Amino acid sequence: MPQLLSNQLITDYMESFLPFEESEKKLIEARFKQHKVKRRQLILREGYPCKHYSFVVKGCFRMYGMDSKGTQHNIQFAAENDSPAARWIADIGSFHSGKASKLSIEAIEPGIILQIERQDLYFLYLNIPKLDRIFKVIIENKFVELQNRVLQNISSTSQERYLTFLEQYPNLALRLPNTQIASYLGITPEFLSKIRKDISVEGKIQQ
Repeated sequence: MPQLLSNQLITDYMESFLPFEESEKKLIEARFKQHKVKRRQLILREGYPCKHYSFVVKGCFRMYGMDSKGTQHNIQFAAENDSPAARWIADIGSFHSGKASKLSIEAIEPGIILQIERQDLYFLYLNIPKLDRIFKVIIENKFVELQNRVLQNISSTSQERYLTFLEQYPNLALRLPNTQIASYLGITPEFLSKIRKDISVEGKIQQ
């Protein structure tokens, strides 16, 4: 995809929150850089600082951490066809602090992303205050999602967590392999298959 079209996508996205002047759009577009990403390519590696906020133009990405046994645990997905907040992916703490990240971000599919560095984002905050408000809304939405996920892990069944996943990422259920979804839910792929089968049977009974 040409850089110009990708840049237009980011300003169109921003205008889904608030209108912008043409001069403001040009400032925004000039600060984002487009990158093509191969399948399984890392755009953030554990042990390195997160230097970019990434907006998904095309493709699907996951952010994950690894435990002491080497098992990967998916924290977040980002894809082009999901909710507005779900199109962004970054280790926010590492991005703002400059400290090494304990997470990695990997492309599940070949994709295209627009990335902005911290100093460029801060420049936009200073020169376009409404953009600061938009990113606060995005981060607040992410925080609410995280709170809800913690509560679900405490009090919800695996099936309930899967149904919530379908609500949060409505276009990813058929796009992601069972292993990736199961990692996000904290269950085995085999148990996820059982949950899907049970839901299918329950749906047929209700009909």
